[in-house]
Amino acid sequence: MRSTRYYLRLSRAFLLKFRLLLFLSISFGVLFFFLFFNLFSKFELQKQQIIGITGRFHPDSLPSEILLNMSYGLTNINNQNIPEPGIASSWETTDNGKTWVFKIKDGLTWQDNTPITSRNLMYEFSDVKIETPDDKTIKFIIENNFAPFPSVVSKPTFKKGLVGVTEWKVDKLTLSGAYVQELVLKNKKQKNIYRFFPTTESTKTAFKLGTVDIIENLLDPTPFDKWRQVKLESYAQQKQVVTLFYNTKSPLLSEKELRQALAYAINKEVLGKRAYSPIQPNSWAYNPQIKSYDYDLEKAKKAISEIEKAMKTELKINLVSSPSLLSIAEKIVKDWENAGINASILVSSIVPTDYDAYLTIYDIPIDPDQYSLWHSTQTTSNISKFSNSRIDKLLEDGRSTVNFEERKKIYFDFQRFLLEDLPASFLFHPTYYRVVRK
Repeated sequence: MRSTRYYLRLSRAFLLKFRLLLFLSISFGVLFFFLFFNLFSKFELQKQQIIGITGRFHPDSLPSEILLNMSYGLTNINNQNIPEPGIASSWETTDNGKTWVFKIKDGLTWQDNTPITSRNLMYEFSDVKIETPDDKTIKFIIENNFAPFPSVVSKPTFKKGLVGVTEWKVDKLTLSGAYVQELVLKNKKQKNIYRFFPTTESTKTAFKLGTVDIIENLLDPTPFDKWRQVKLESYAQQKQVVTLFYNTKSPLLSEKELRQALAYAINKEVLGKRAYSPIQPNSWAYNPQIKSYDYDLEKAKKAISEIEKAMKTELKINLVSSPSLLSIAEKIVKDWENAGINASILVSSIVPTDYDAYLTIYDIPIDPDQYSLWHSTQTTSNISKFSNSRIDKLLEDGRSTVNFEERKKIYFDFQRFLLEDLPASFLFHPTYYRVVRK
């Protein structure tokens, strides 16, 4: 039987004879391991999501959450809707809001590594003159004082070709005519493929067929709320409010008393997260001390009965609803009938011209300026056909006053008087669903 010493001598001789080969083999193995690990890690971390979104969008009017992933504007908006530095480091107005001068931050580059300058920012506004006195300065000259302008330029801006400033780059853009059909965004760790569909039903069908794995911003989660293999995430969108606009030129609704009675008759608490104002609740301009029109059936019944006696006629309301809110419209009509109002529903996908009340989702602007919606001169966008000289003056002052505290007081008063006259009822913030395949 051979001794241990023999095997040690044999092993030593083997190592000496093949030491170079062994060294190269081990070195190659270690190198291969690290190369493979790094390559594998890159593929492993490059996750992919295929997301379905309902709507028809041009490349420059994509949903804000997508645009904000790709780039940002001269300003950014904080959680109180106050503009903060974005691409611009600072800005000022020397003539109470007619001229706005923005200074570009040093060292910023586009995604293609070219410097960001005032001359390659793609801003275009009608009735606004733009000057670029140097690479770091951009000047906007407006015909009238316009205090909301720093919020306007918070919209993400791009260099030609949708080249932005964030880590998310456009990898592919497919158009169908003038509209985006598919958008692929990539960063170092993930790829997001956005596919756009014209209707909610076509988006849901795409999910059922496996064409998309996620649906964003879905109002009605059926049938997925009963599927075991999906996860539903919900949130109340406070940038929108489900609004009941009253036609103030209608013979029935020209006086605020009936509008107020209709508001009291609606049980808003069961509809969703309550809204009270046309201004976002997180905004610096939001007034919490306004008339709330909490559900009060007896108060509504009494007011409606008195109005019917005075008018010597039975009240009948024609409610027009956007298609996505039909179930809400049916609940409102039931509440009105309980209060003694006869009501009918008409579904329309466009803003009607002949109606008593119109139910739709209103996109709340970042800045509290709502001149286009409520000022009596805005015949196209003033849905309620509302005319009130006090509101007109507040809206005019609000957009022409630059001082922050003065503007805040103006918009507090605007909400107080608007909610008293009540050209519209602000019912609730809509709940949206995100559907994710498990």
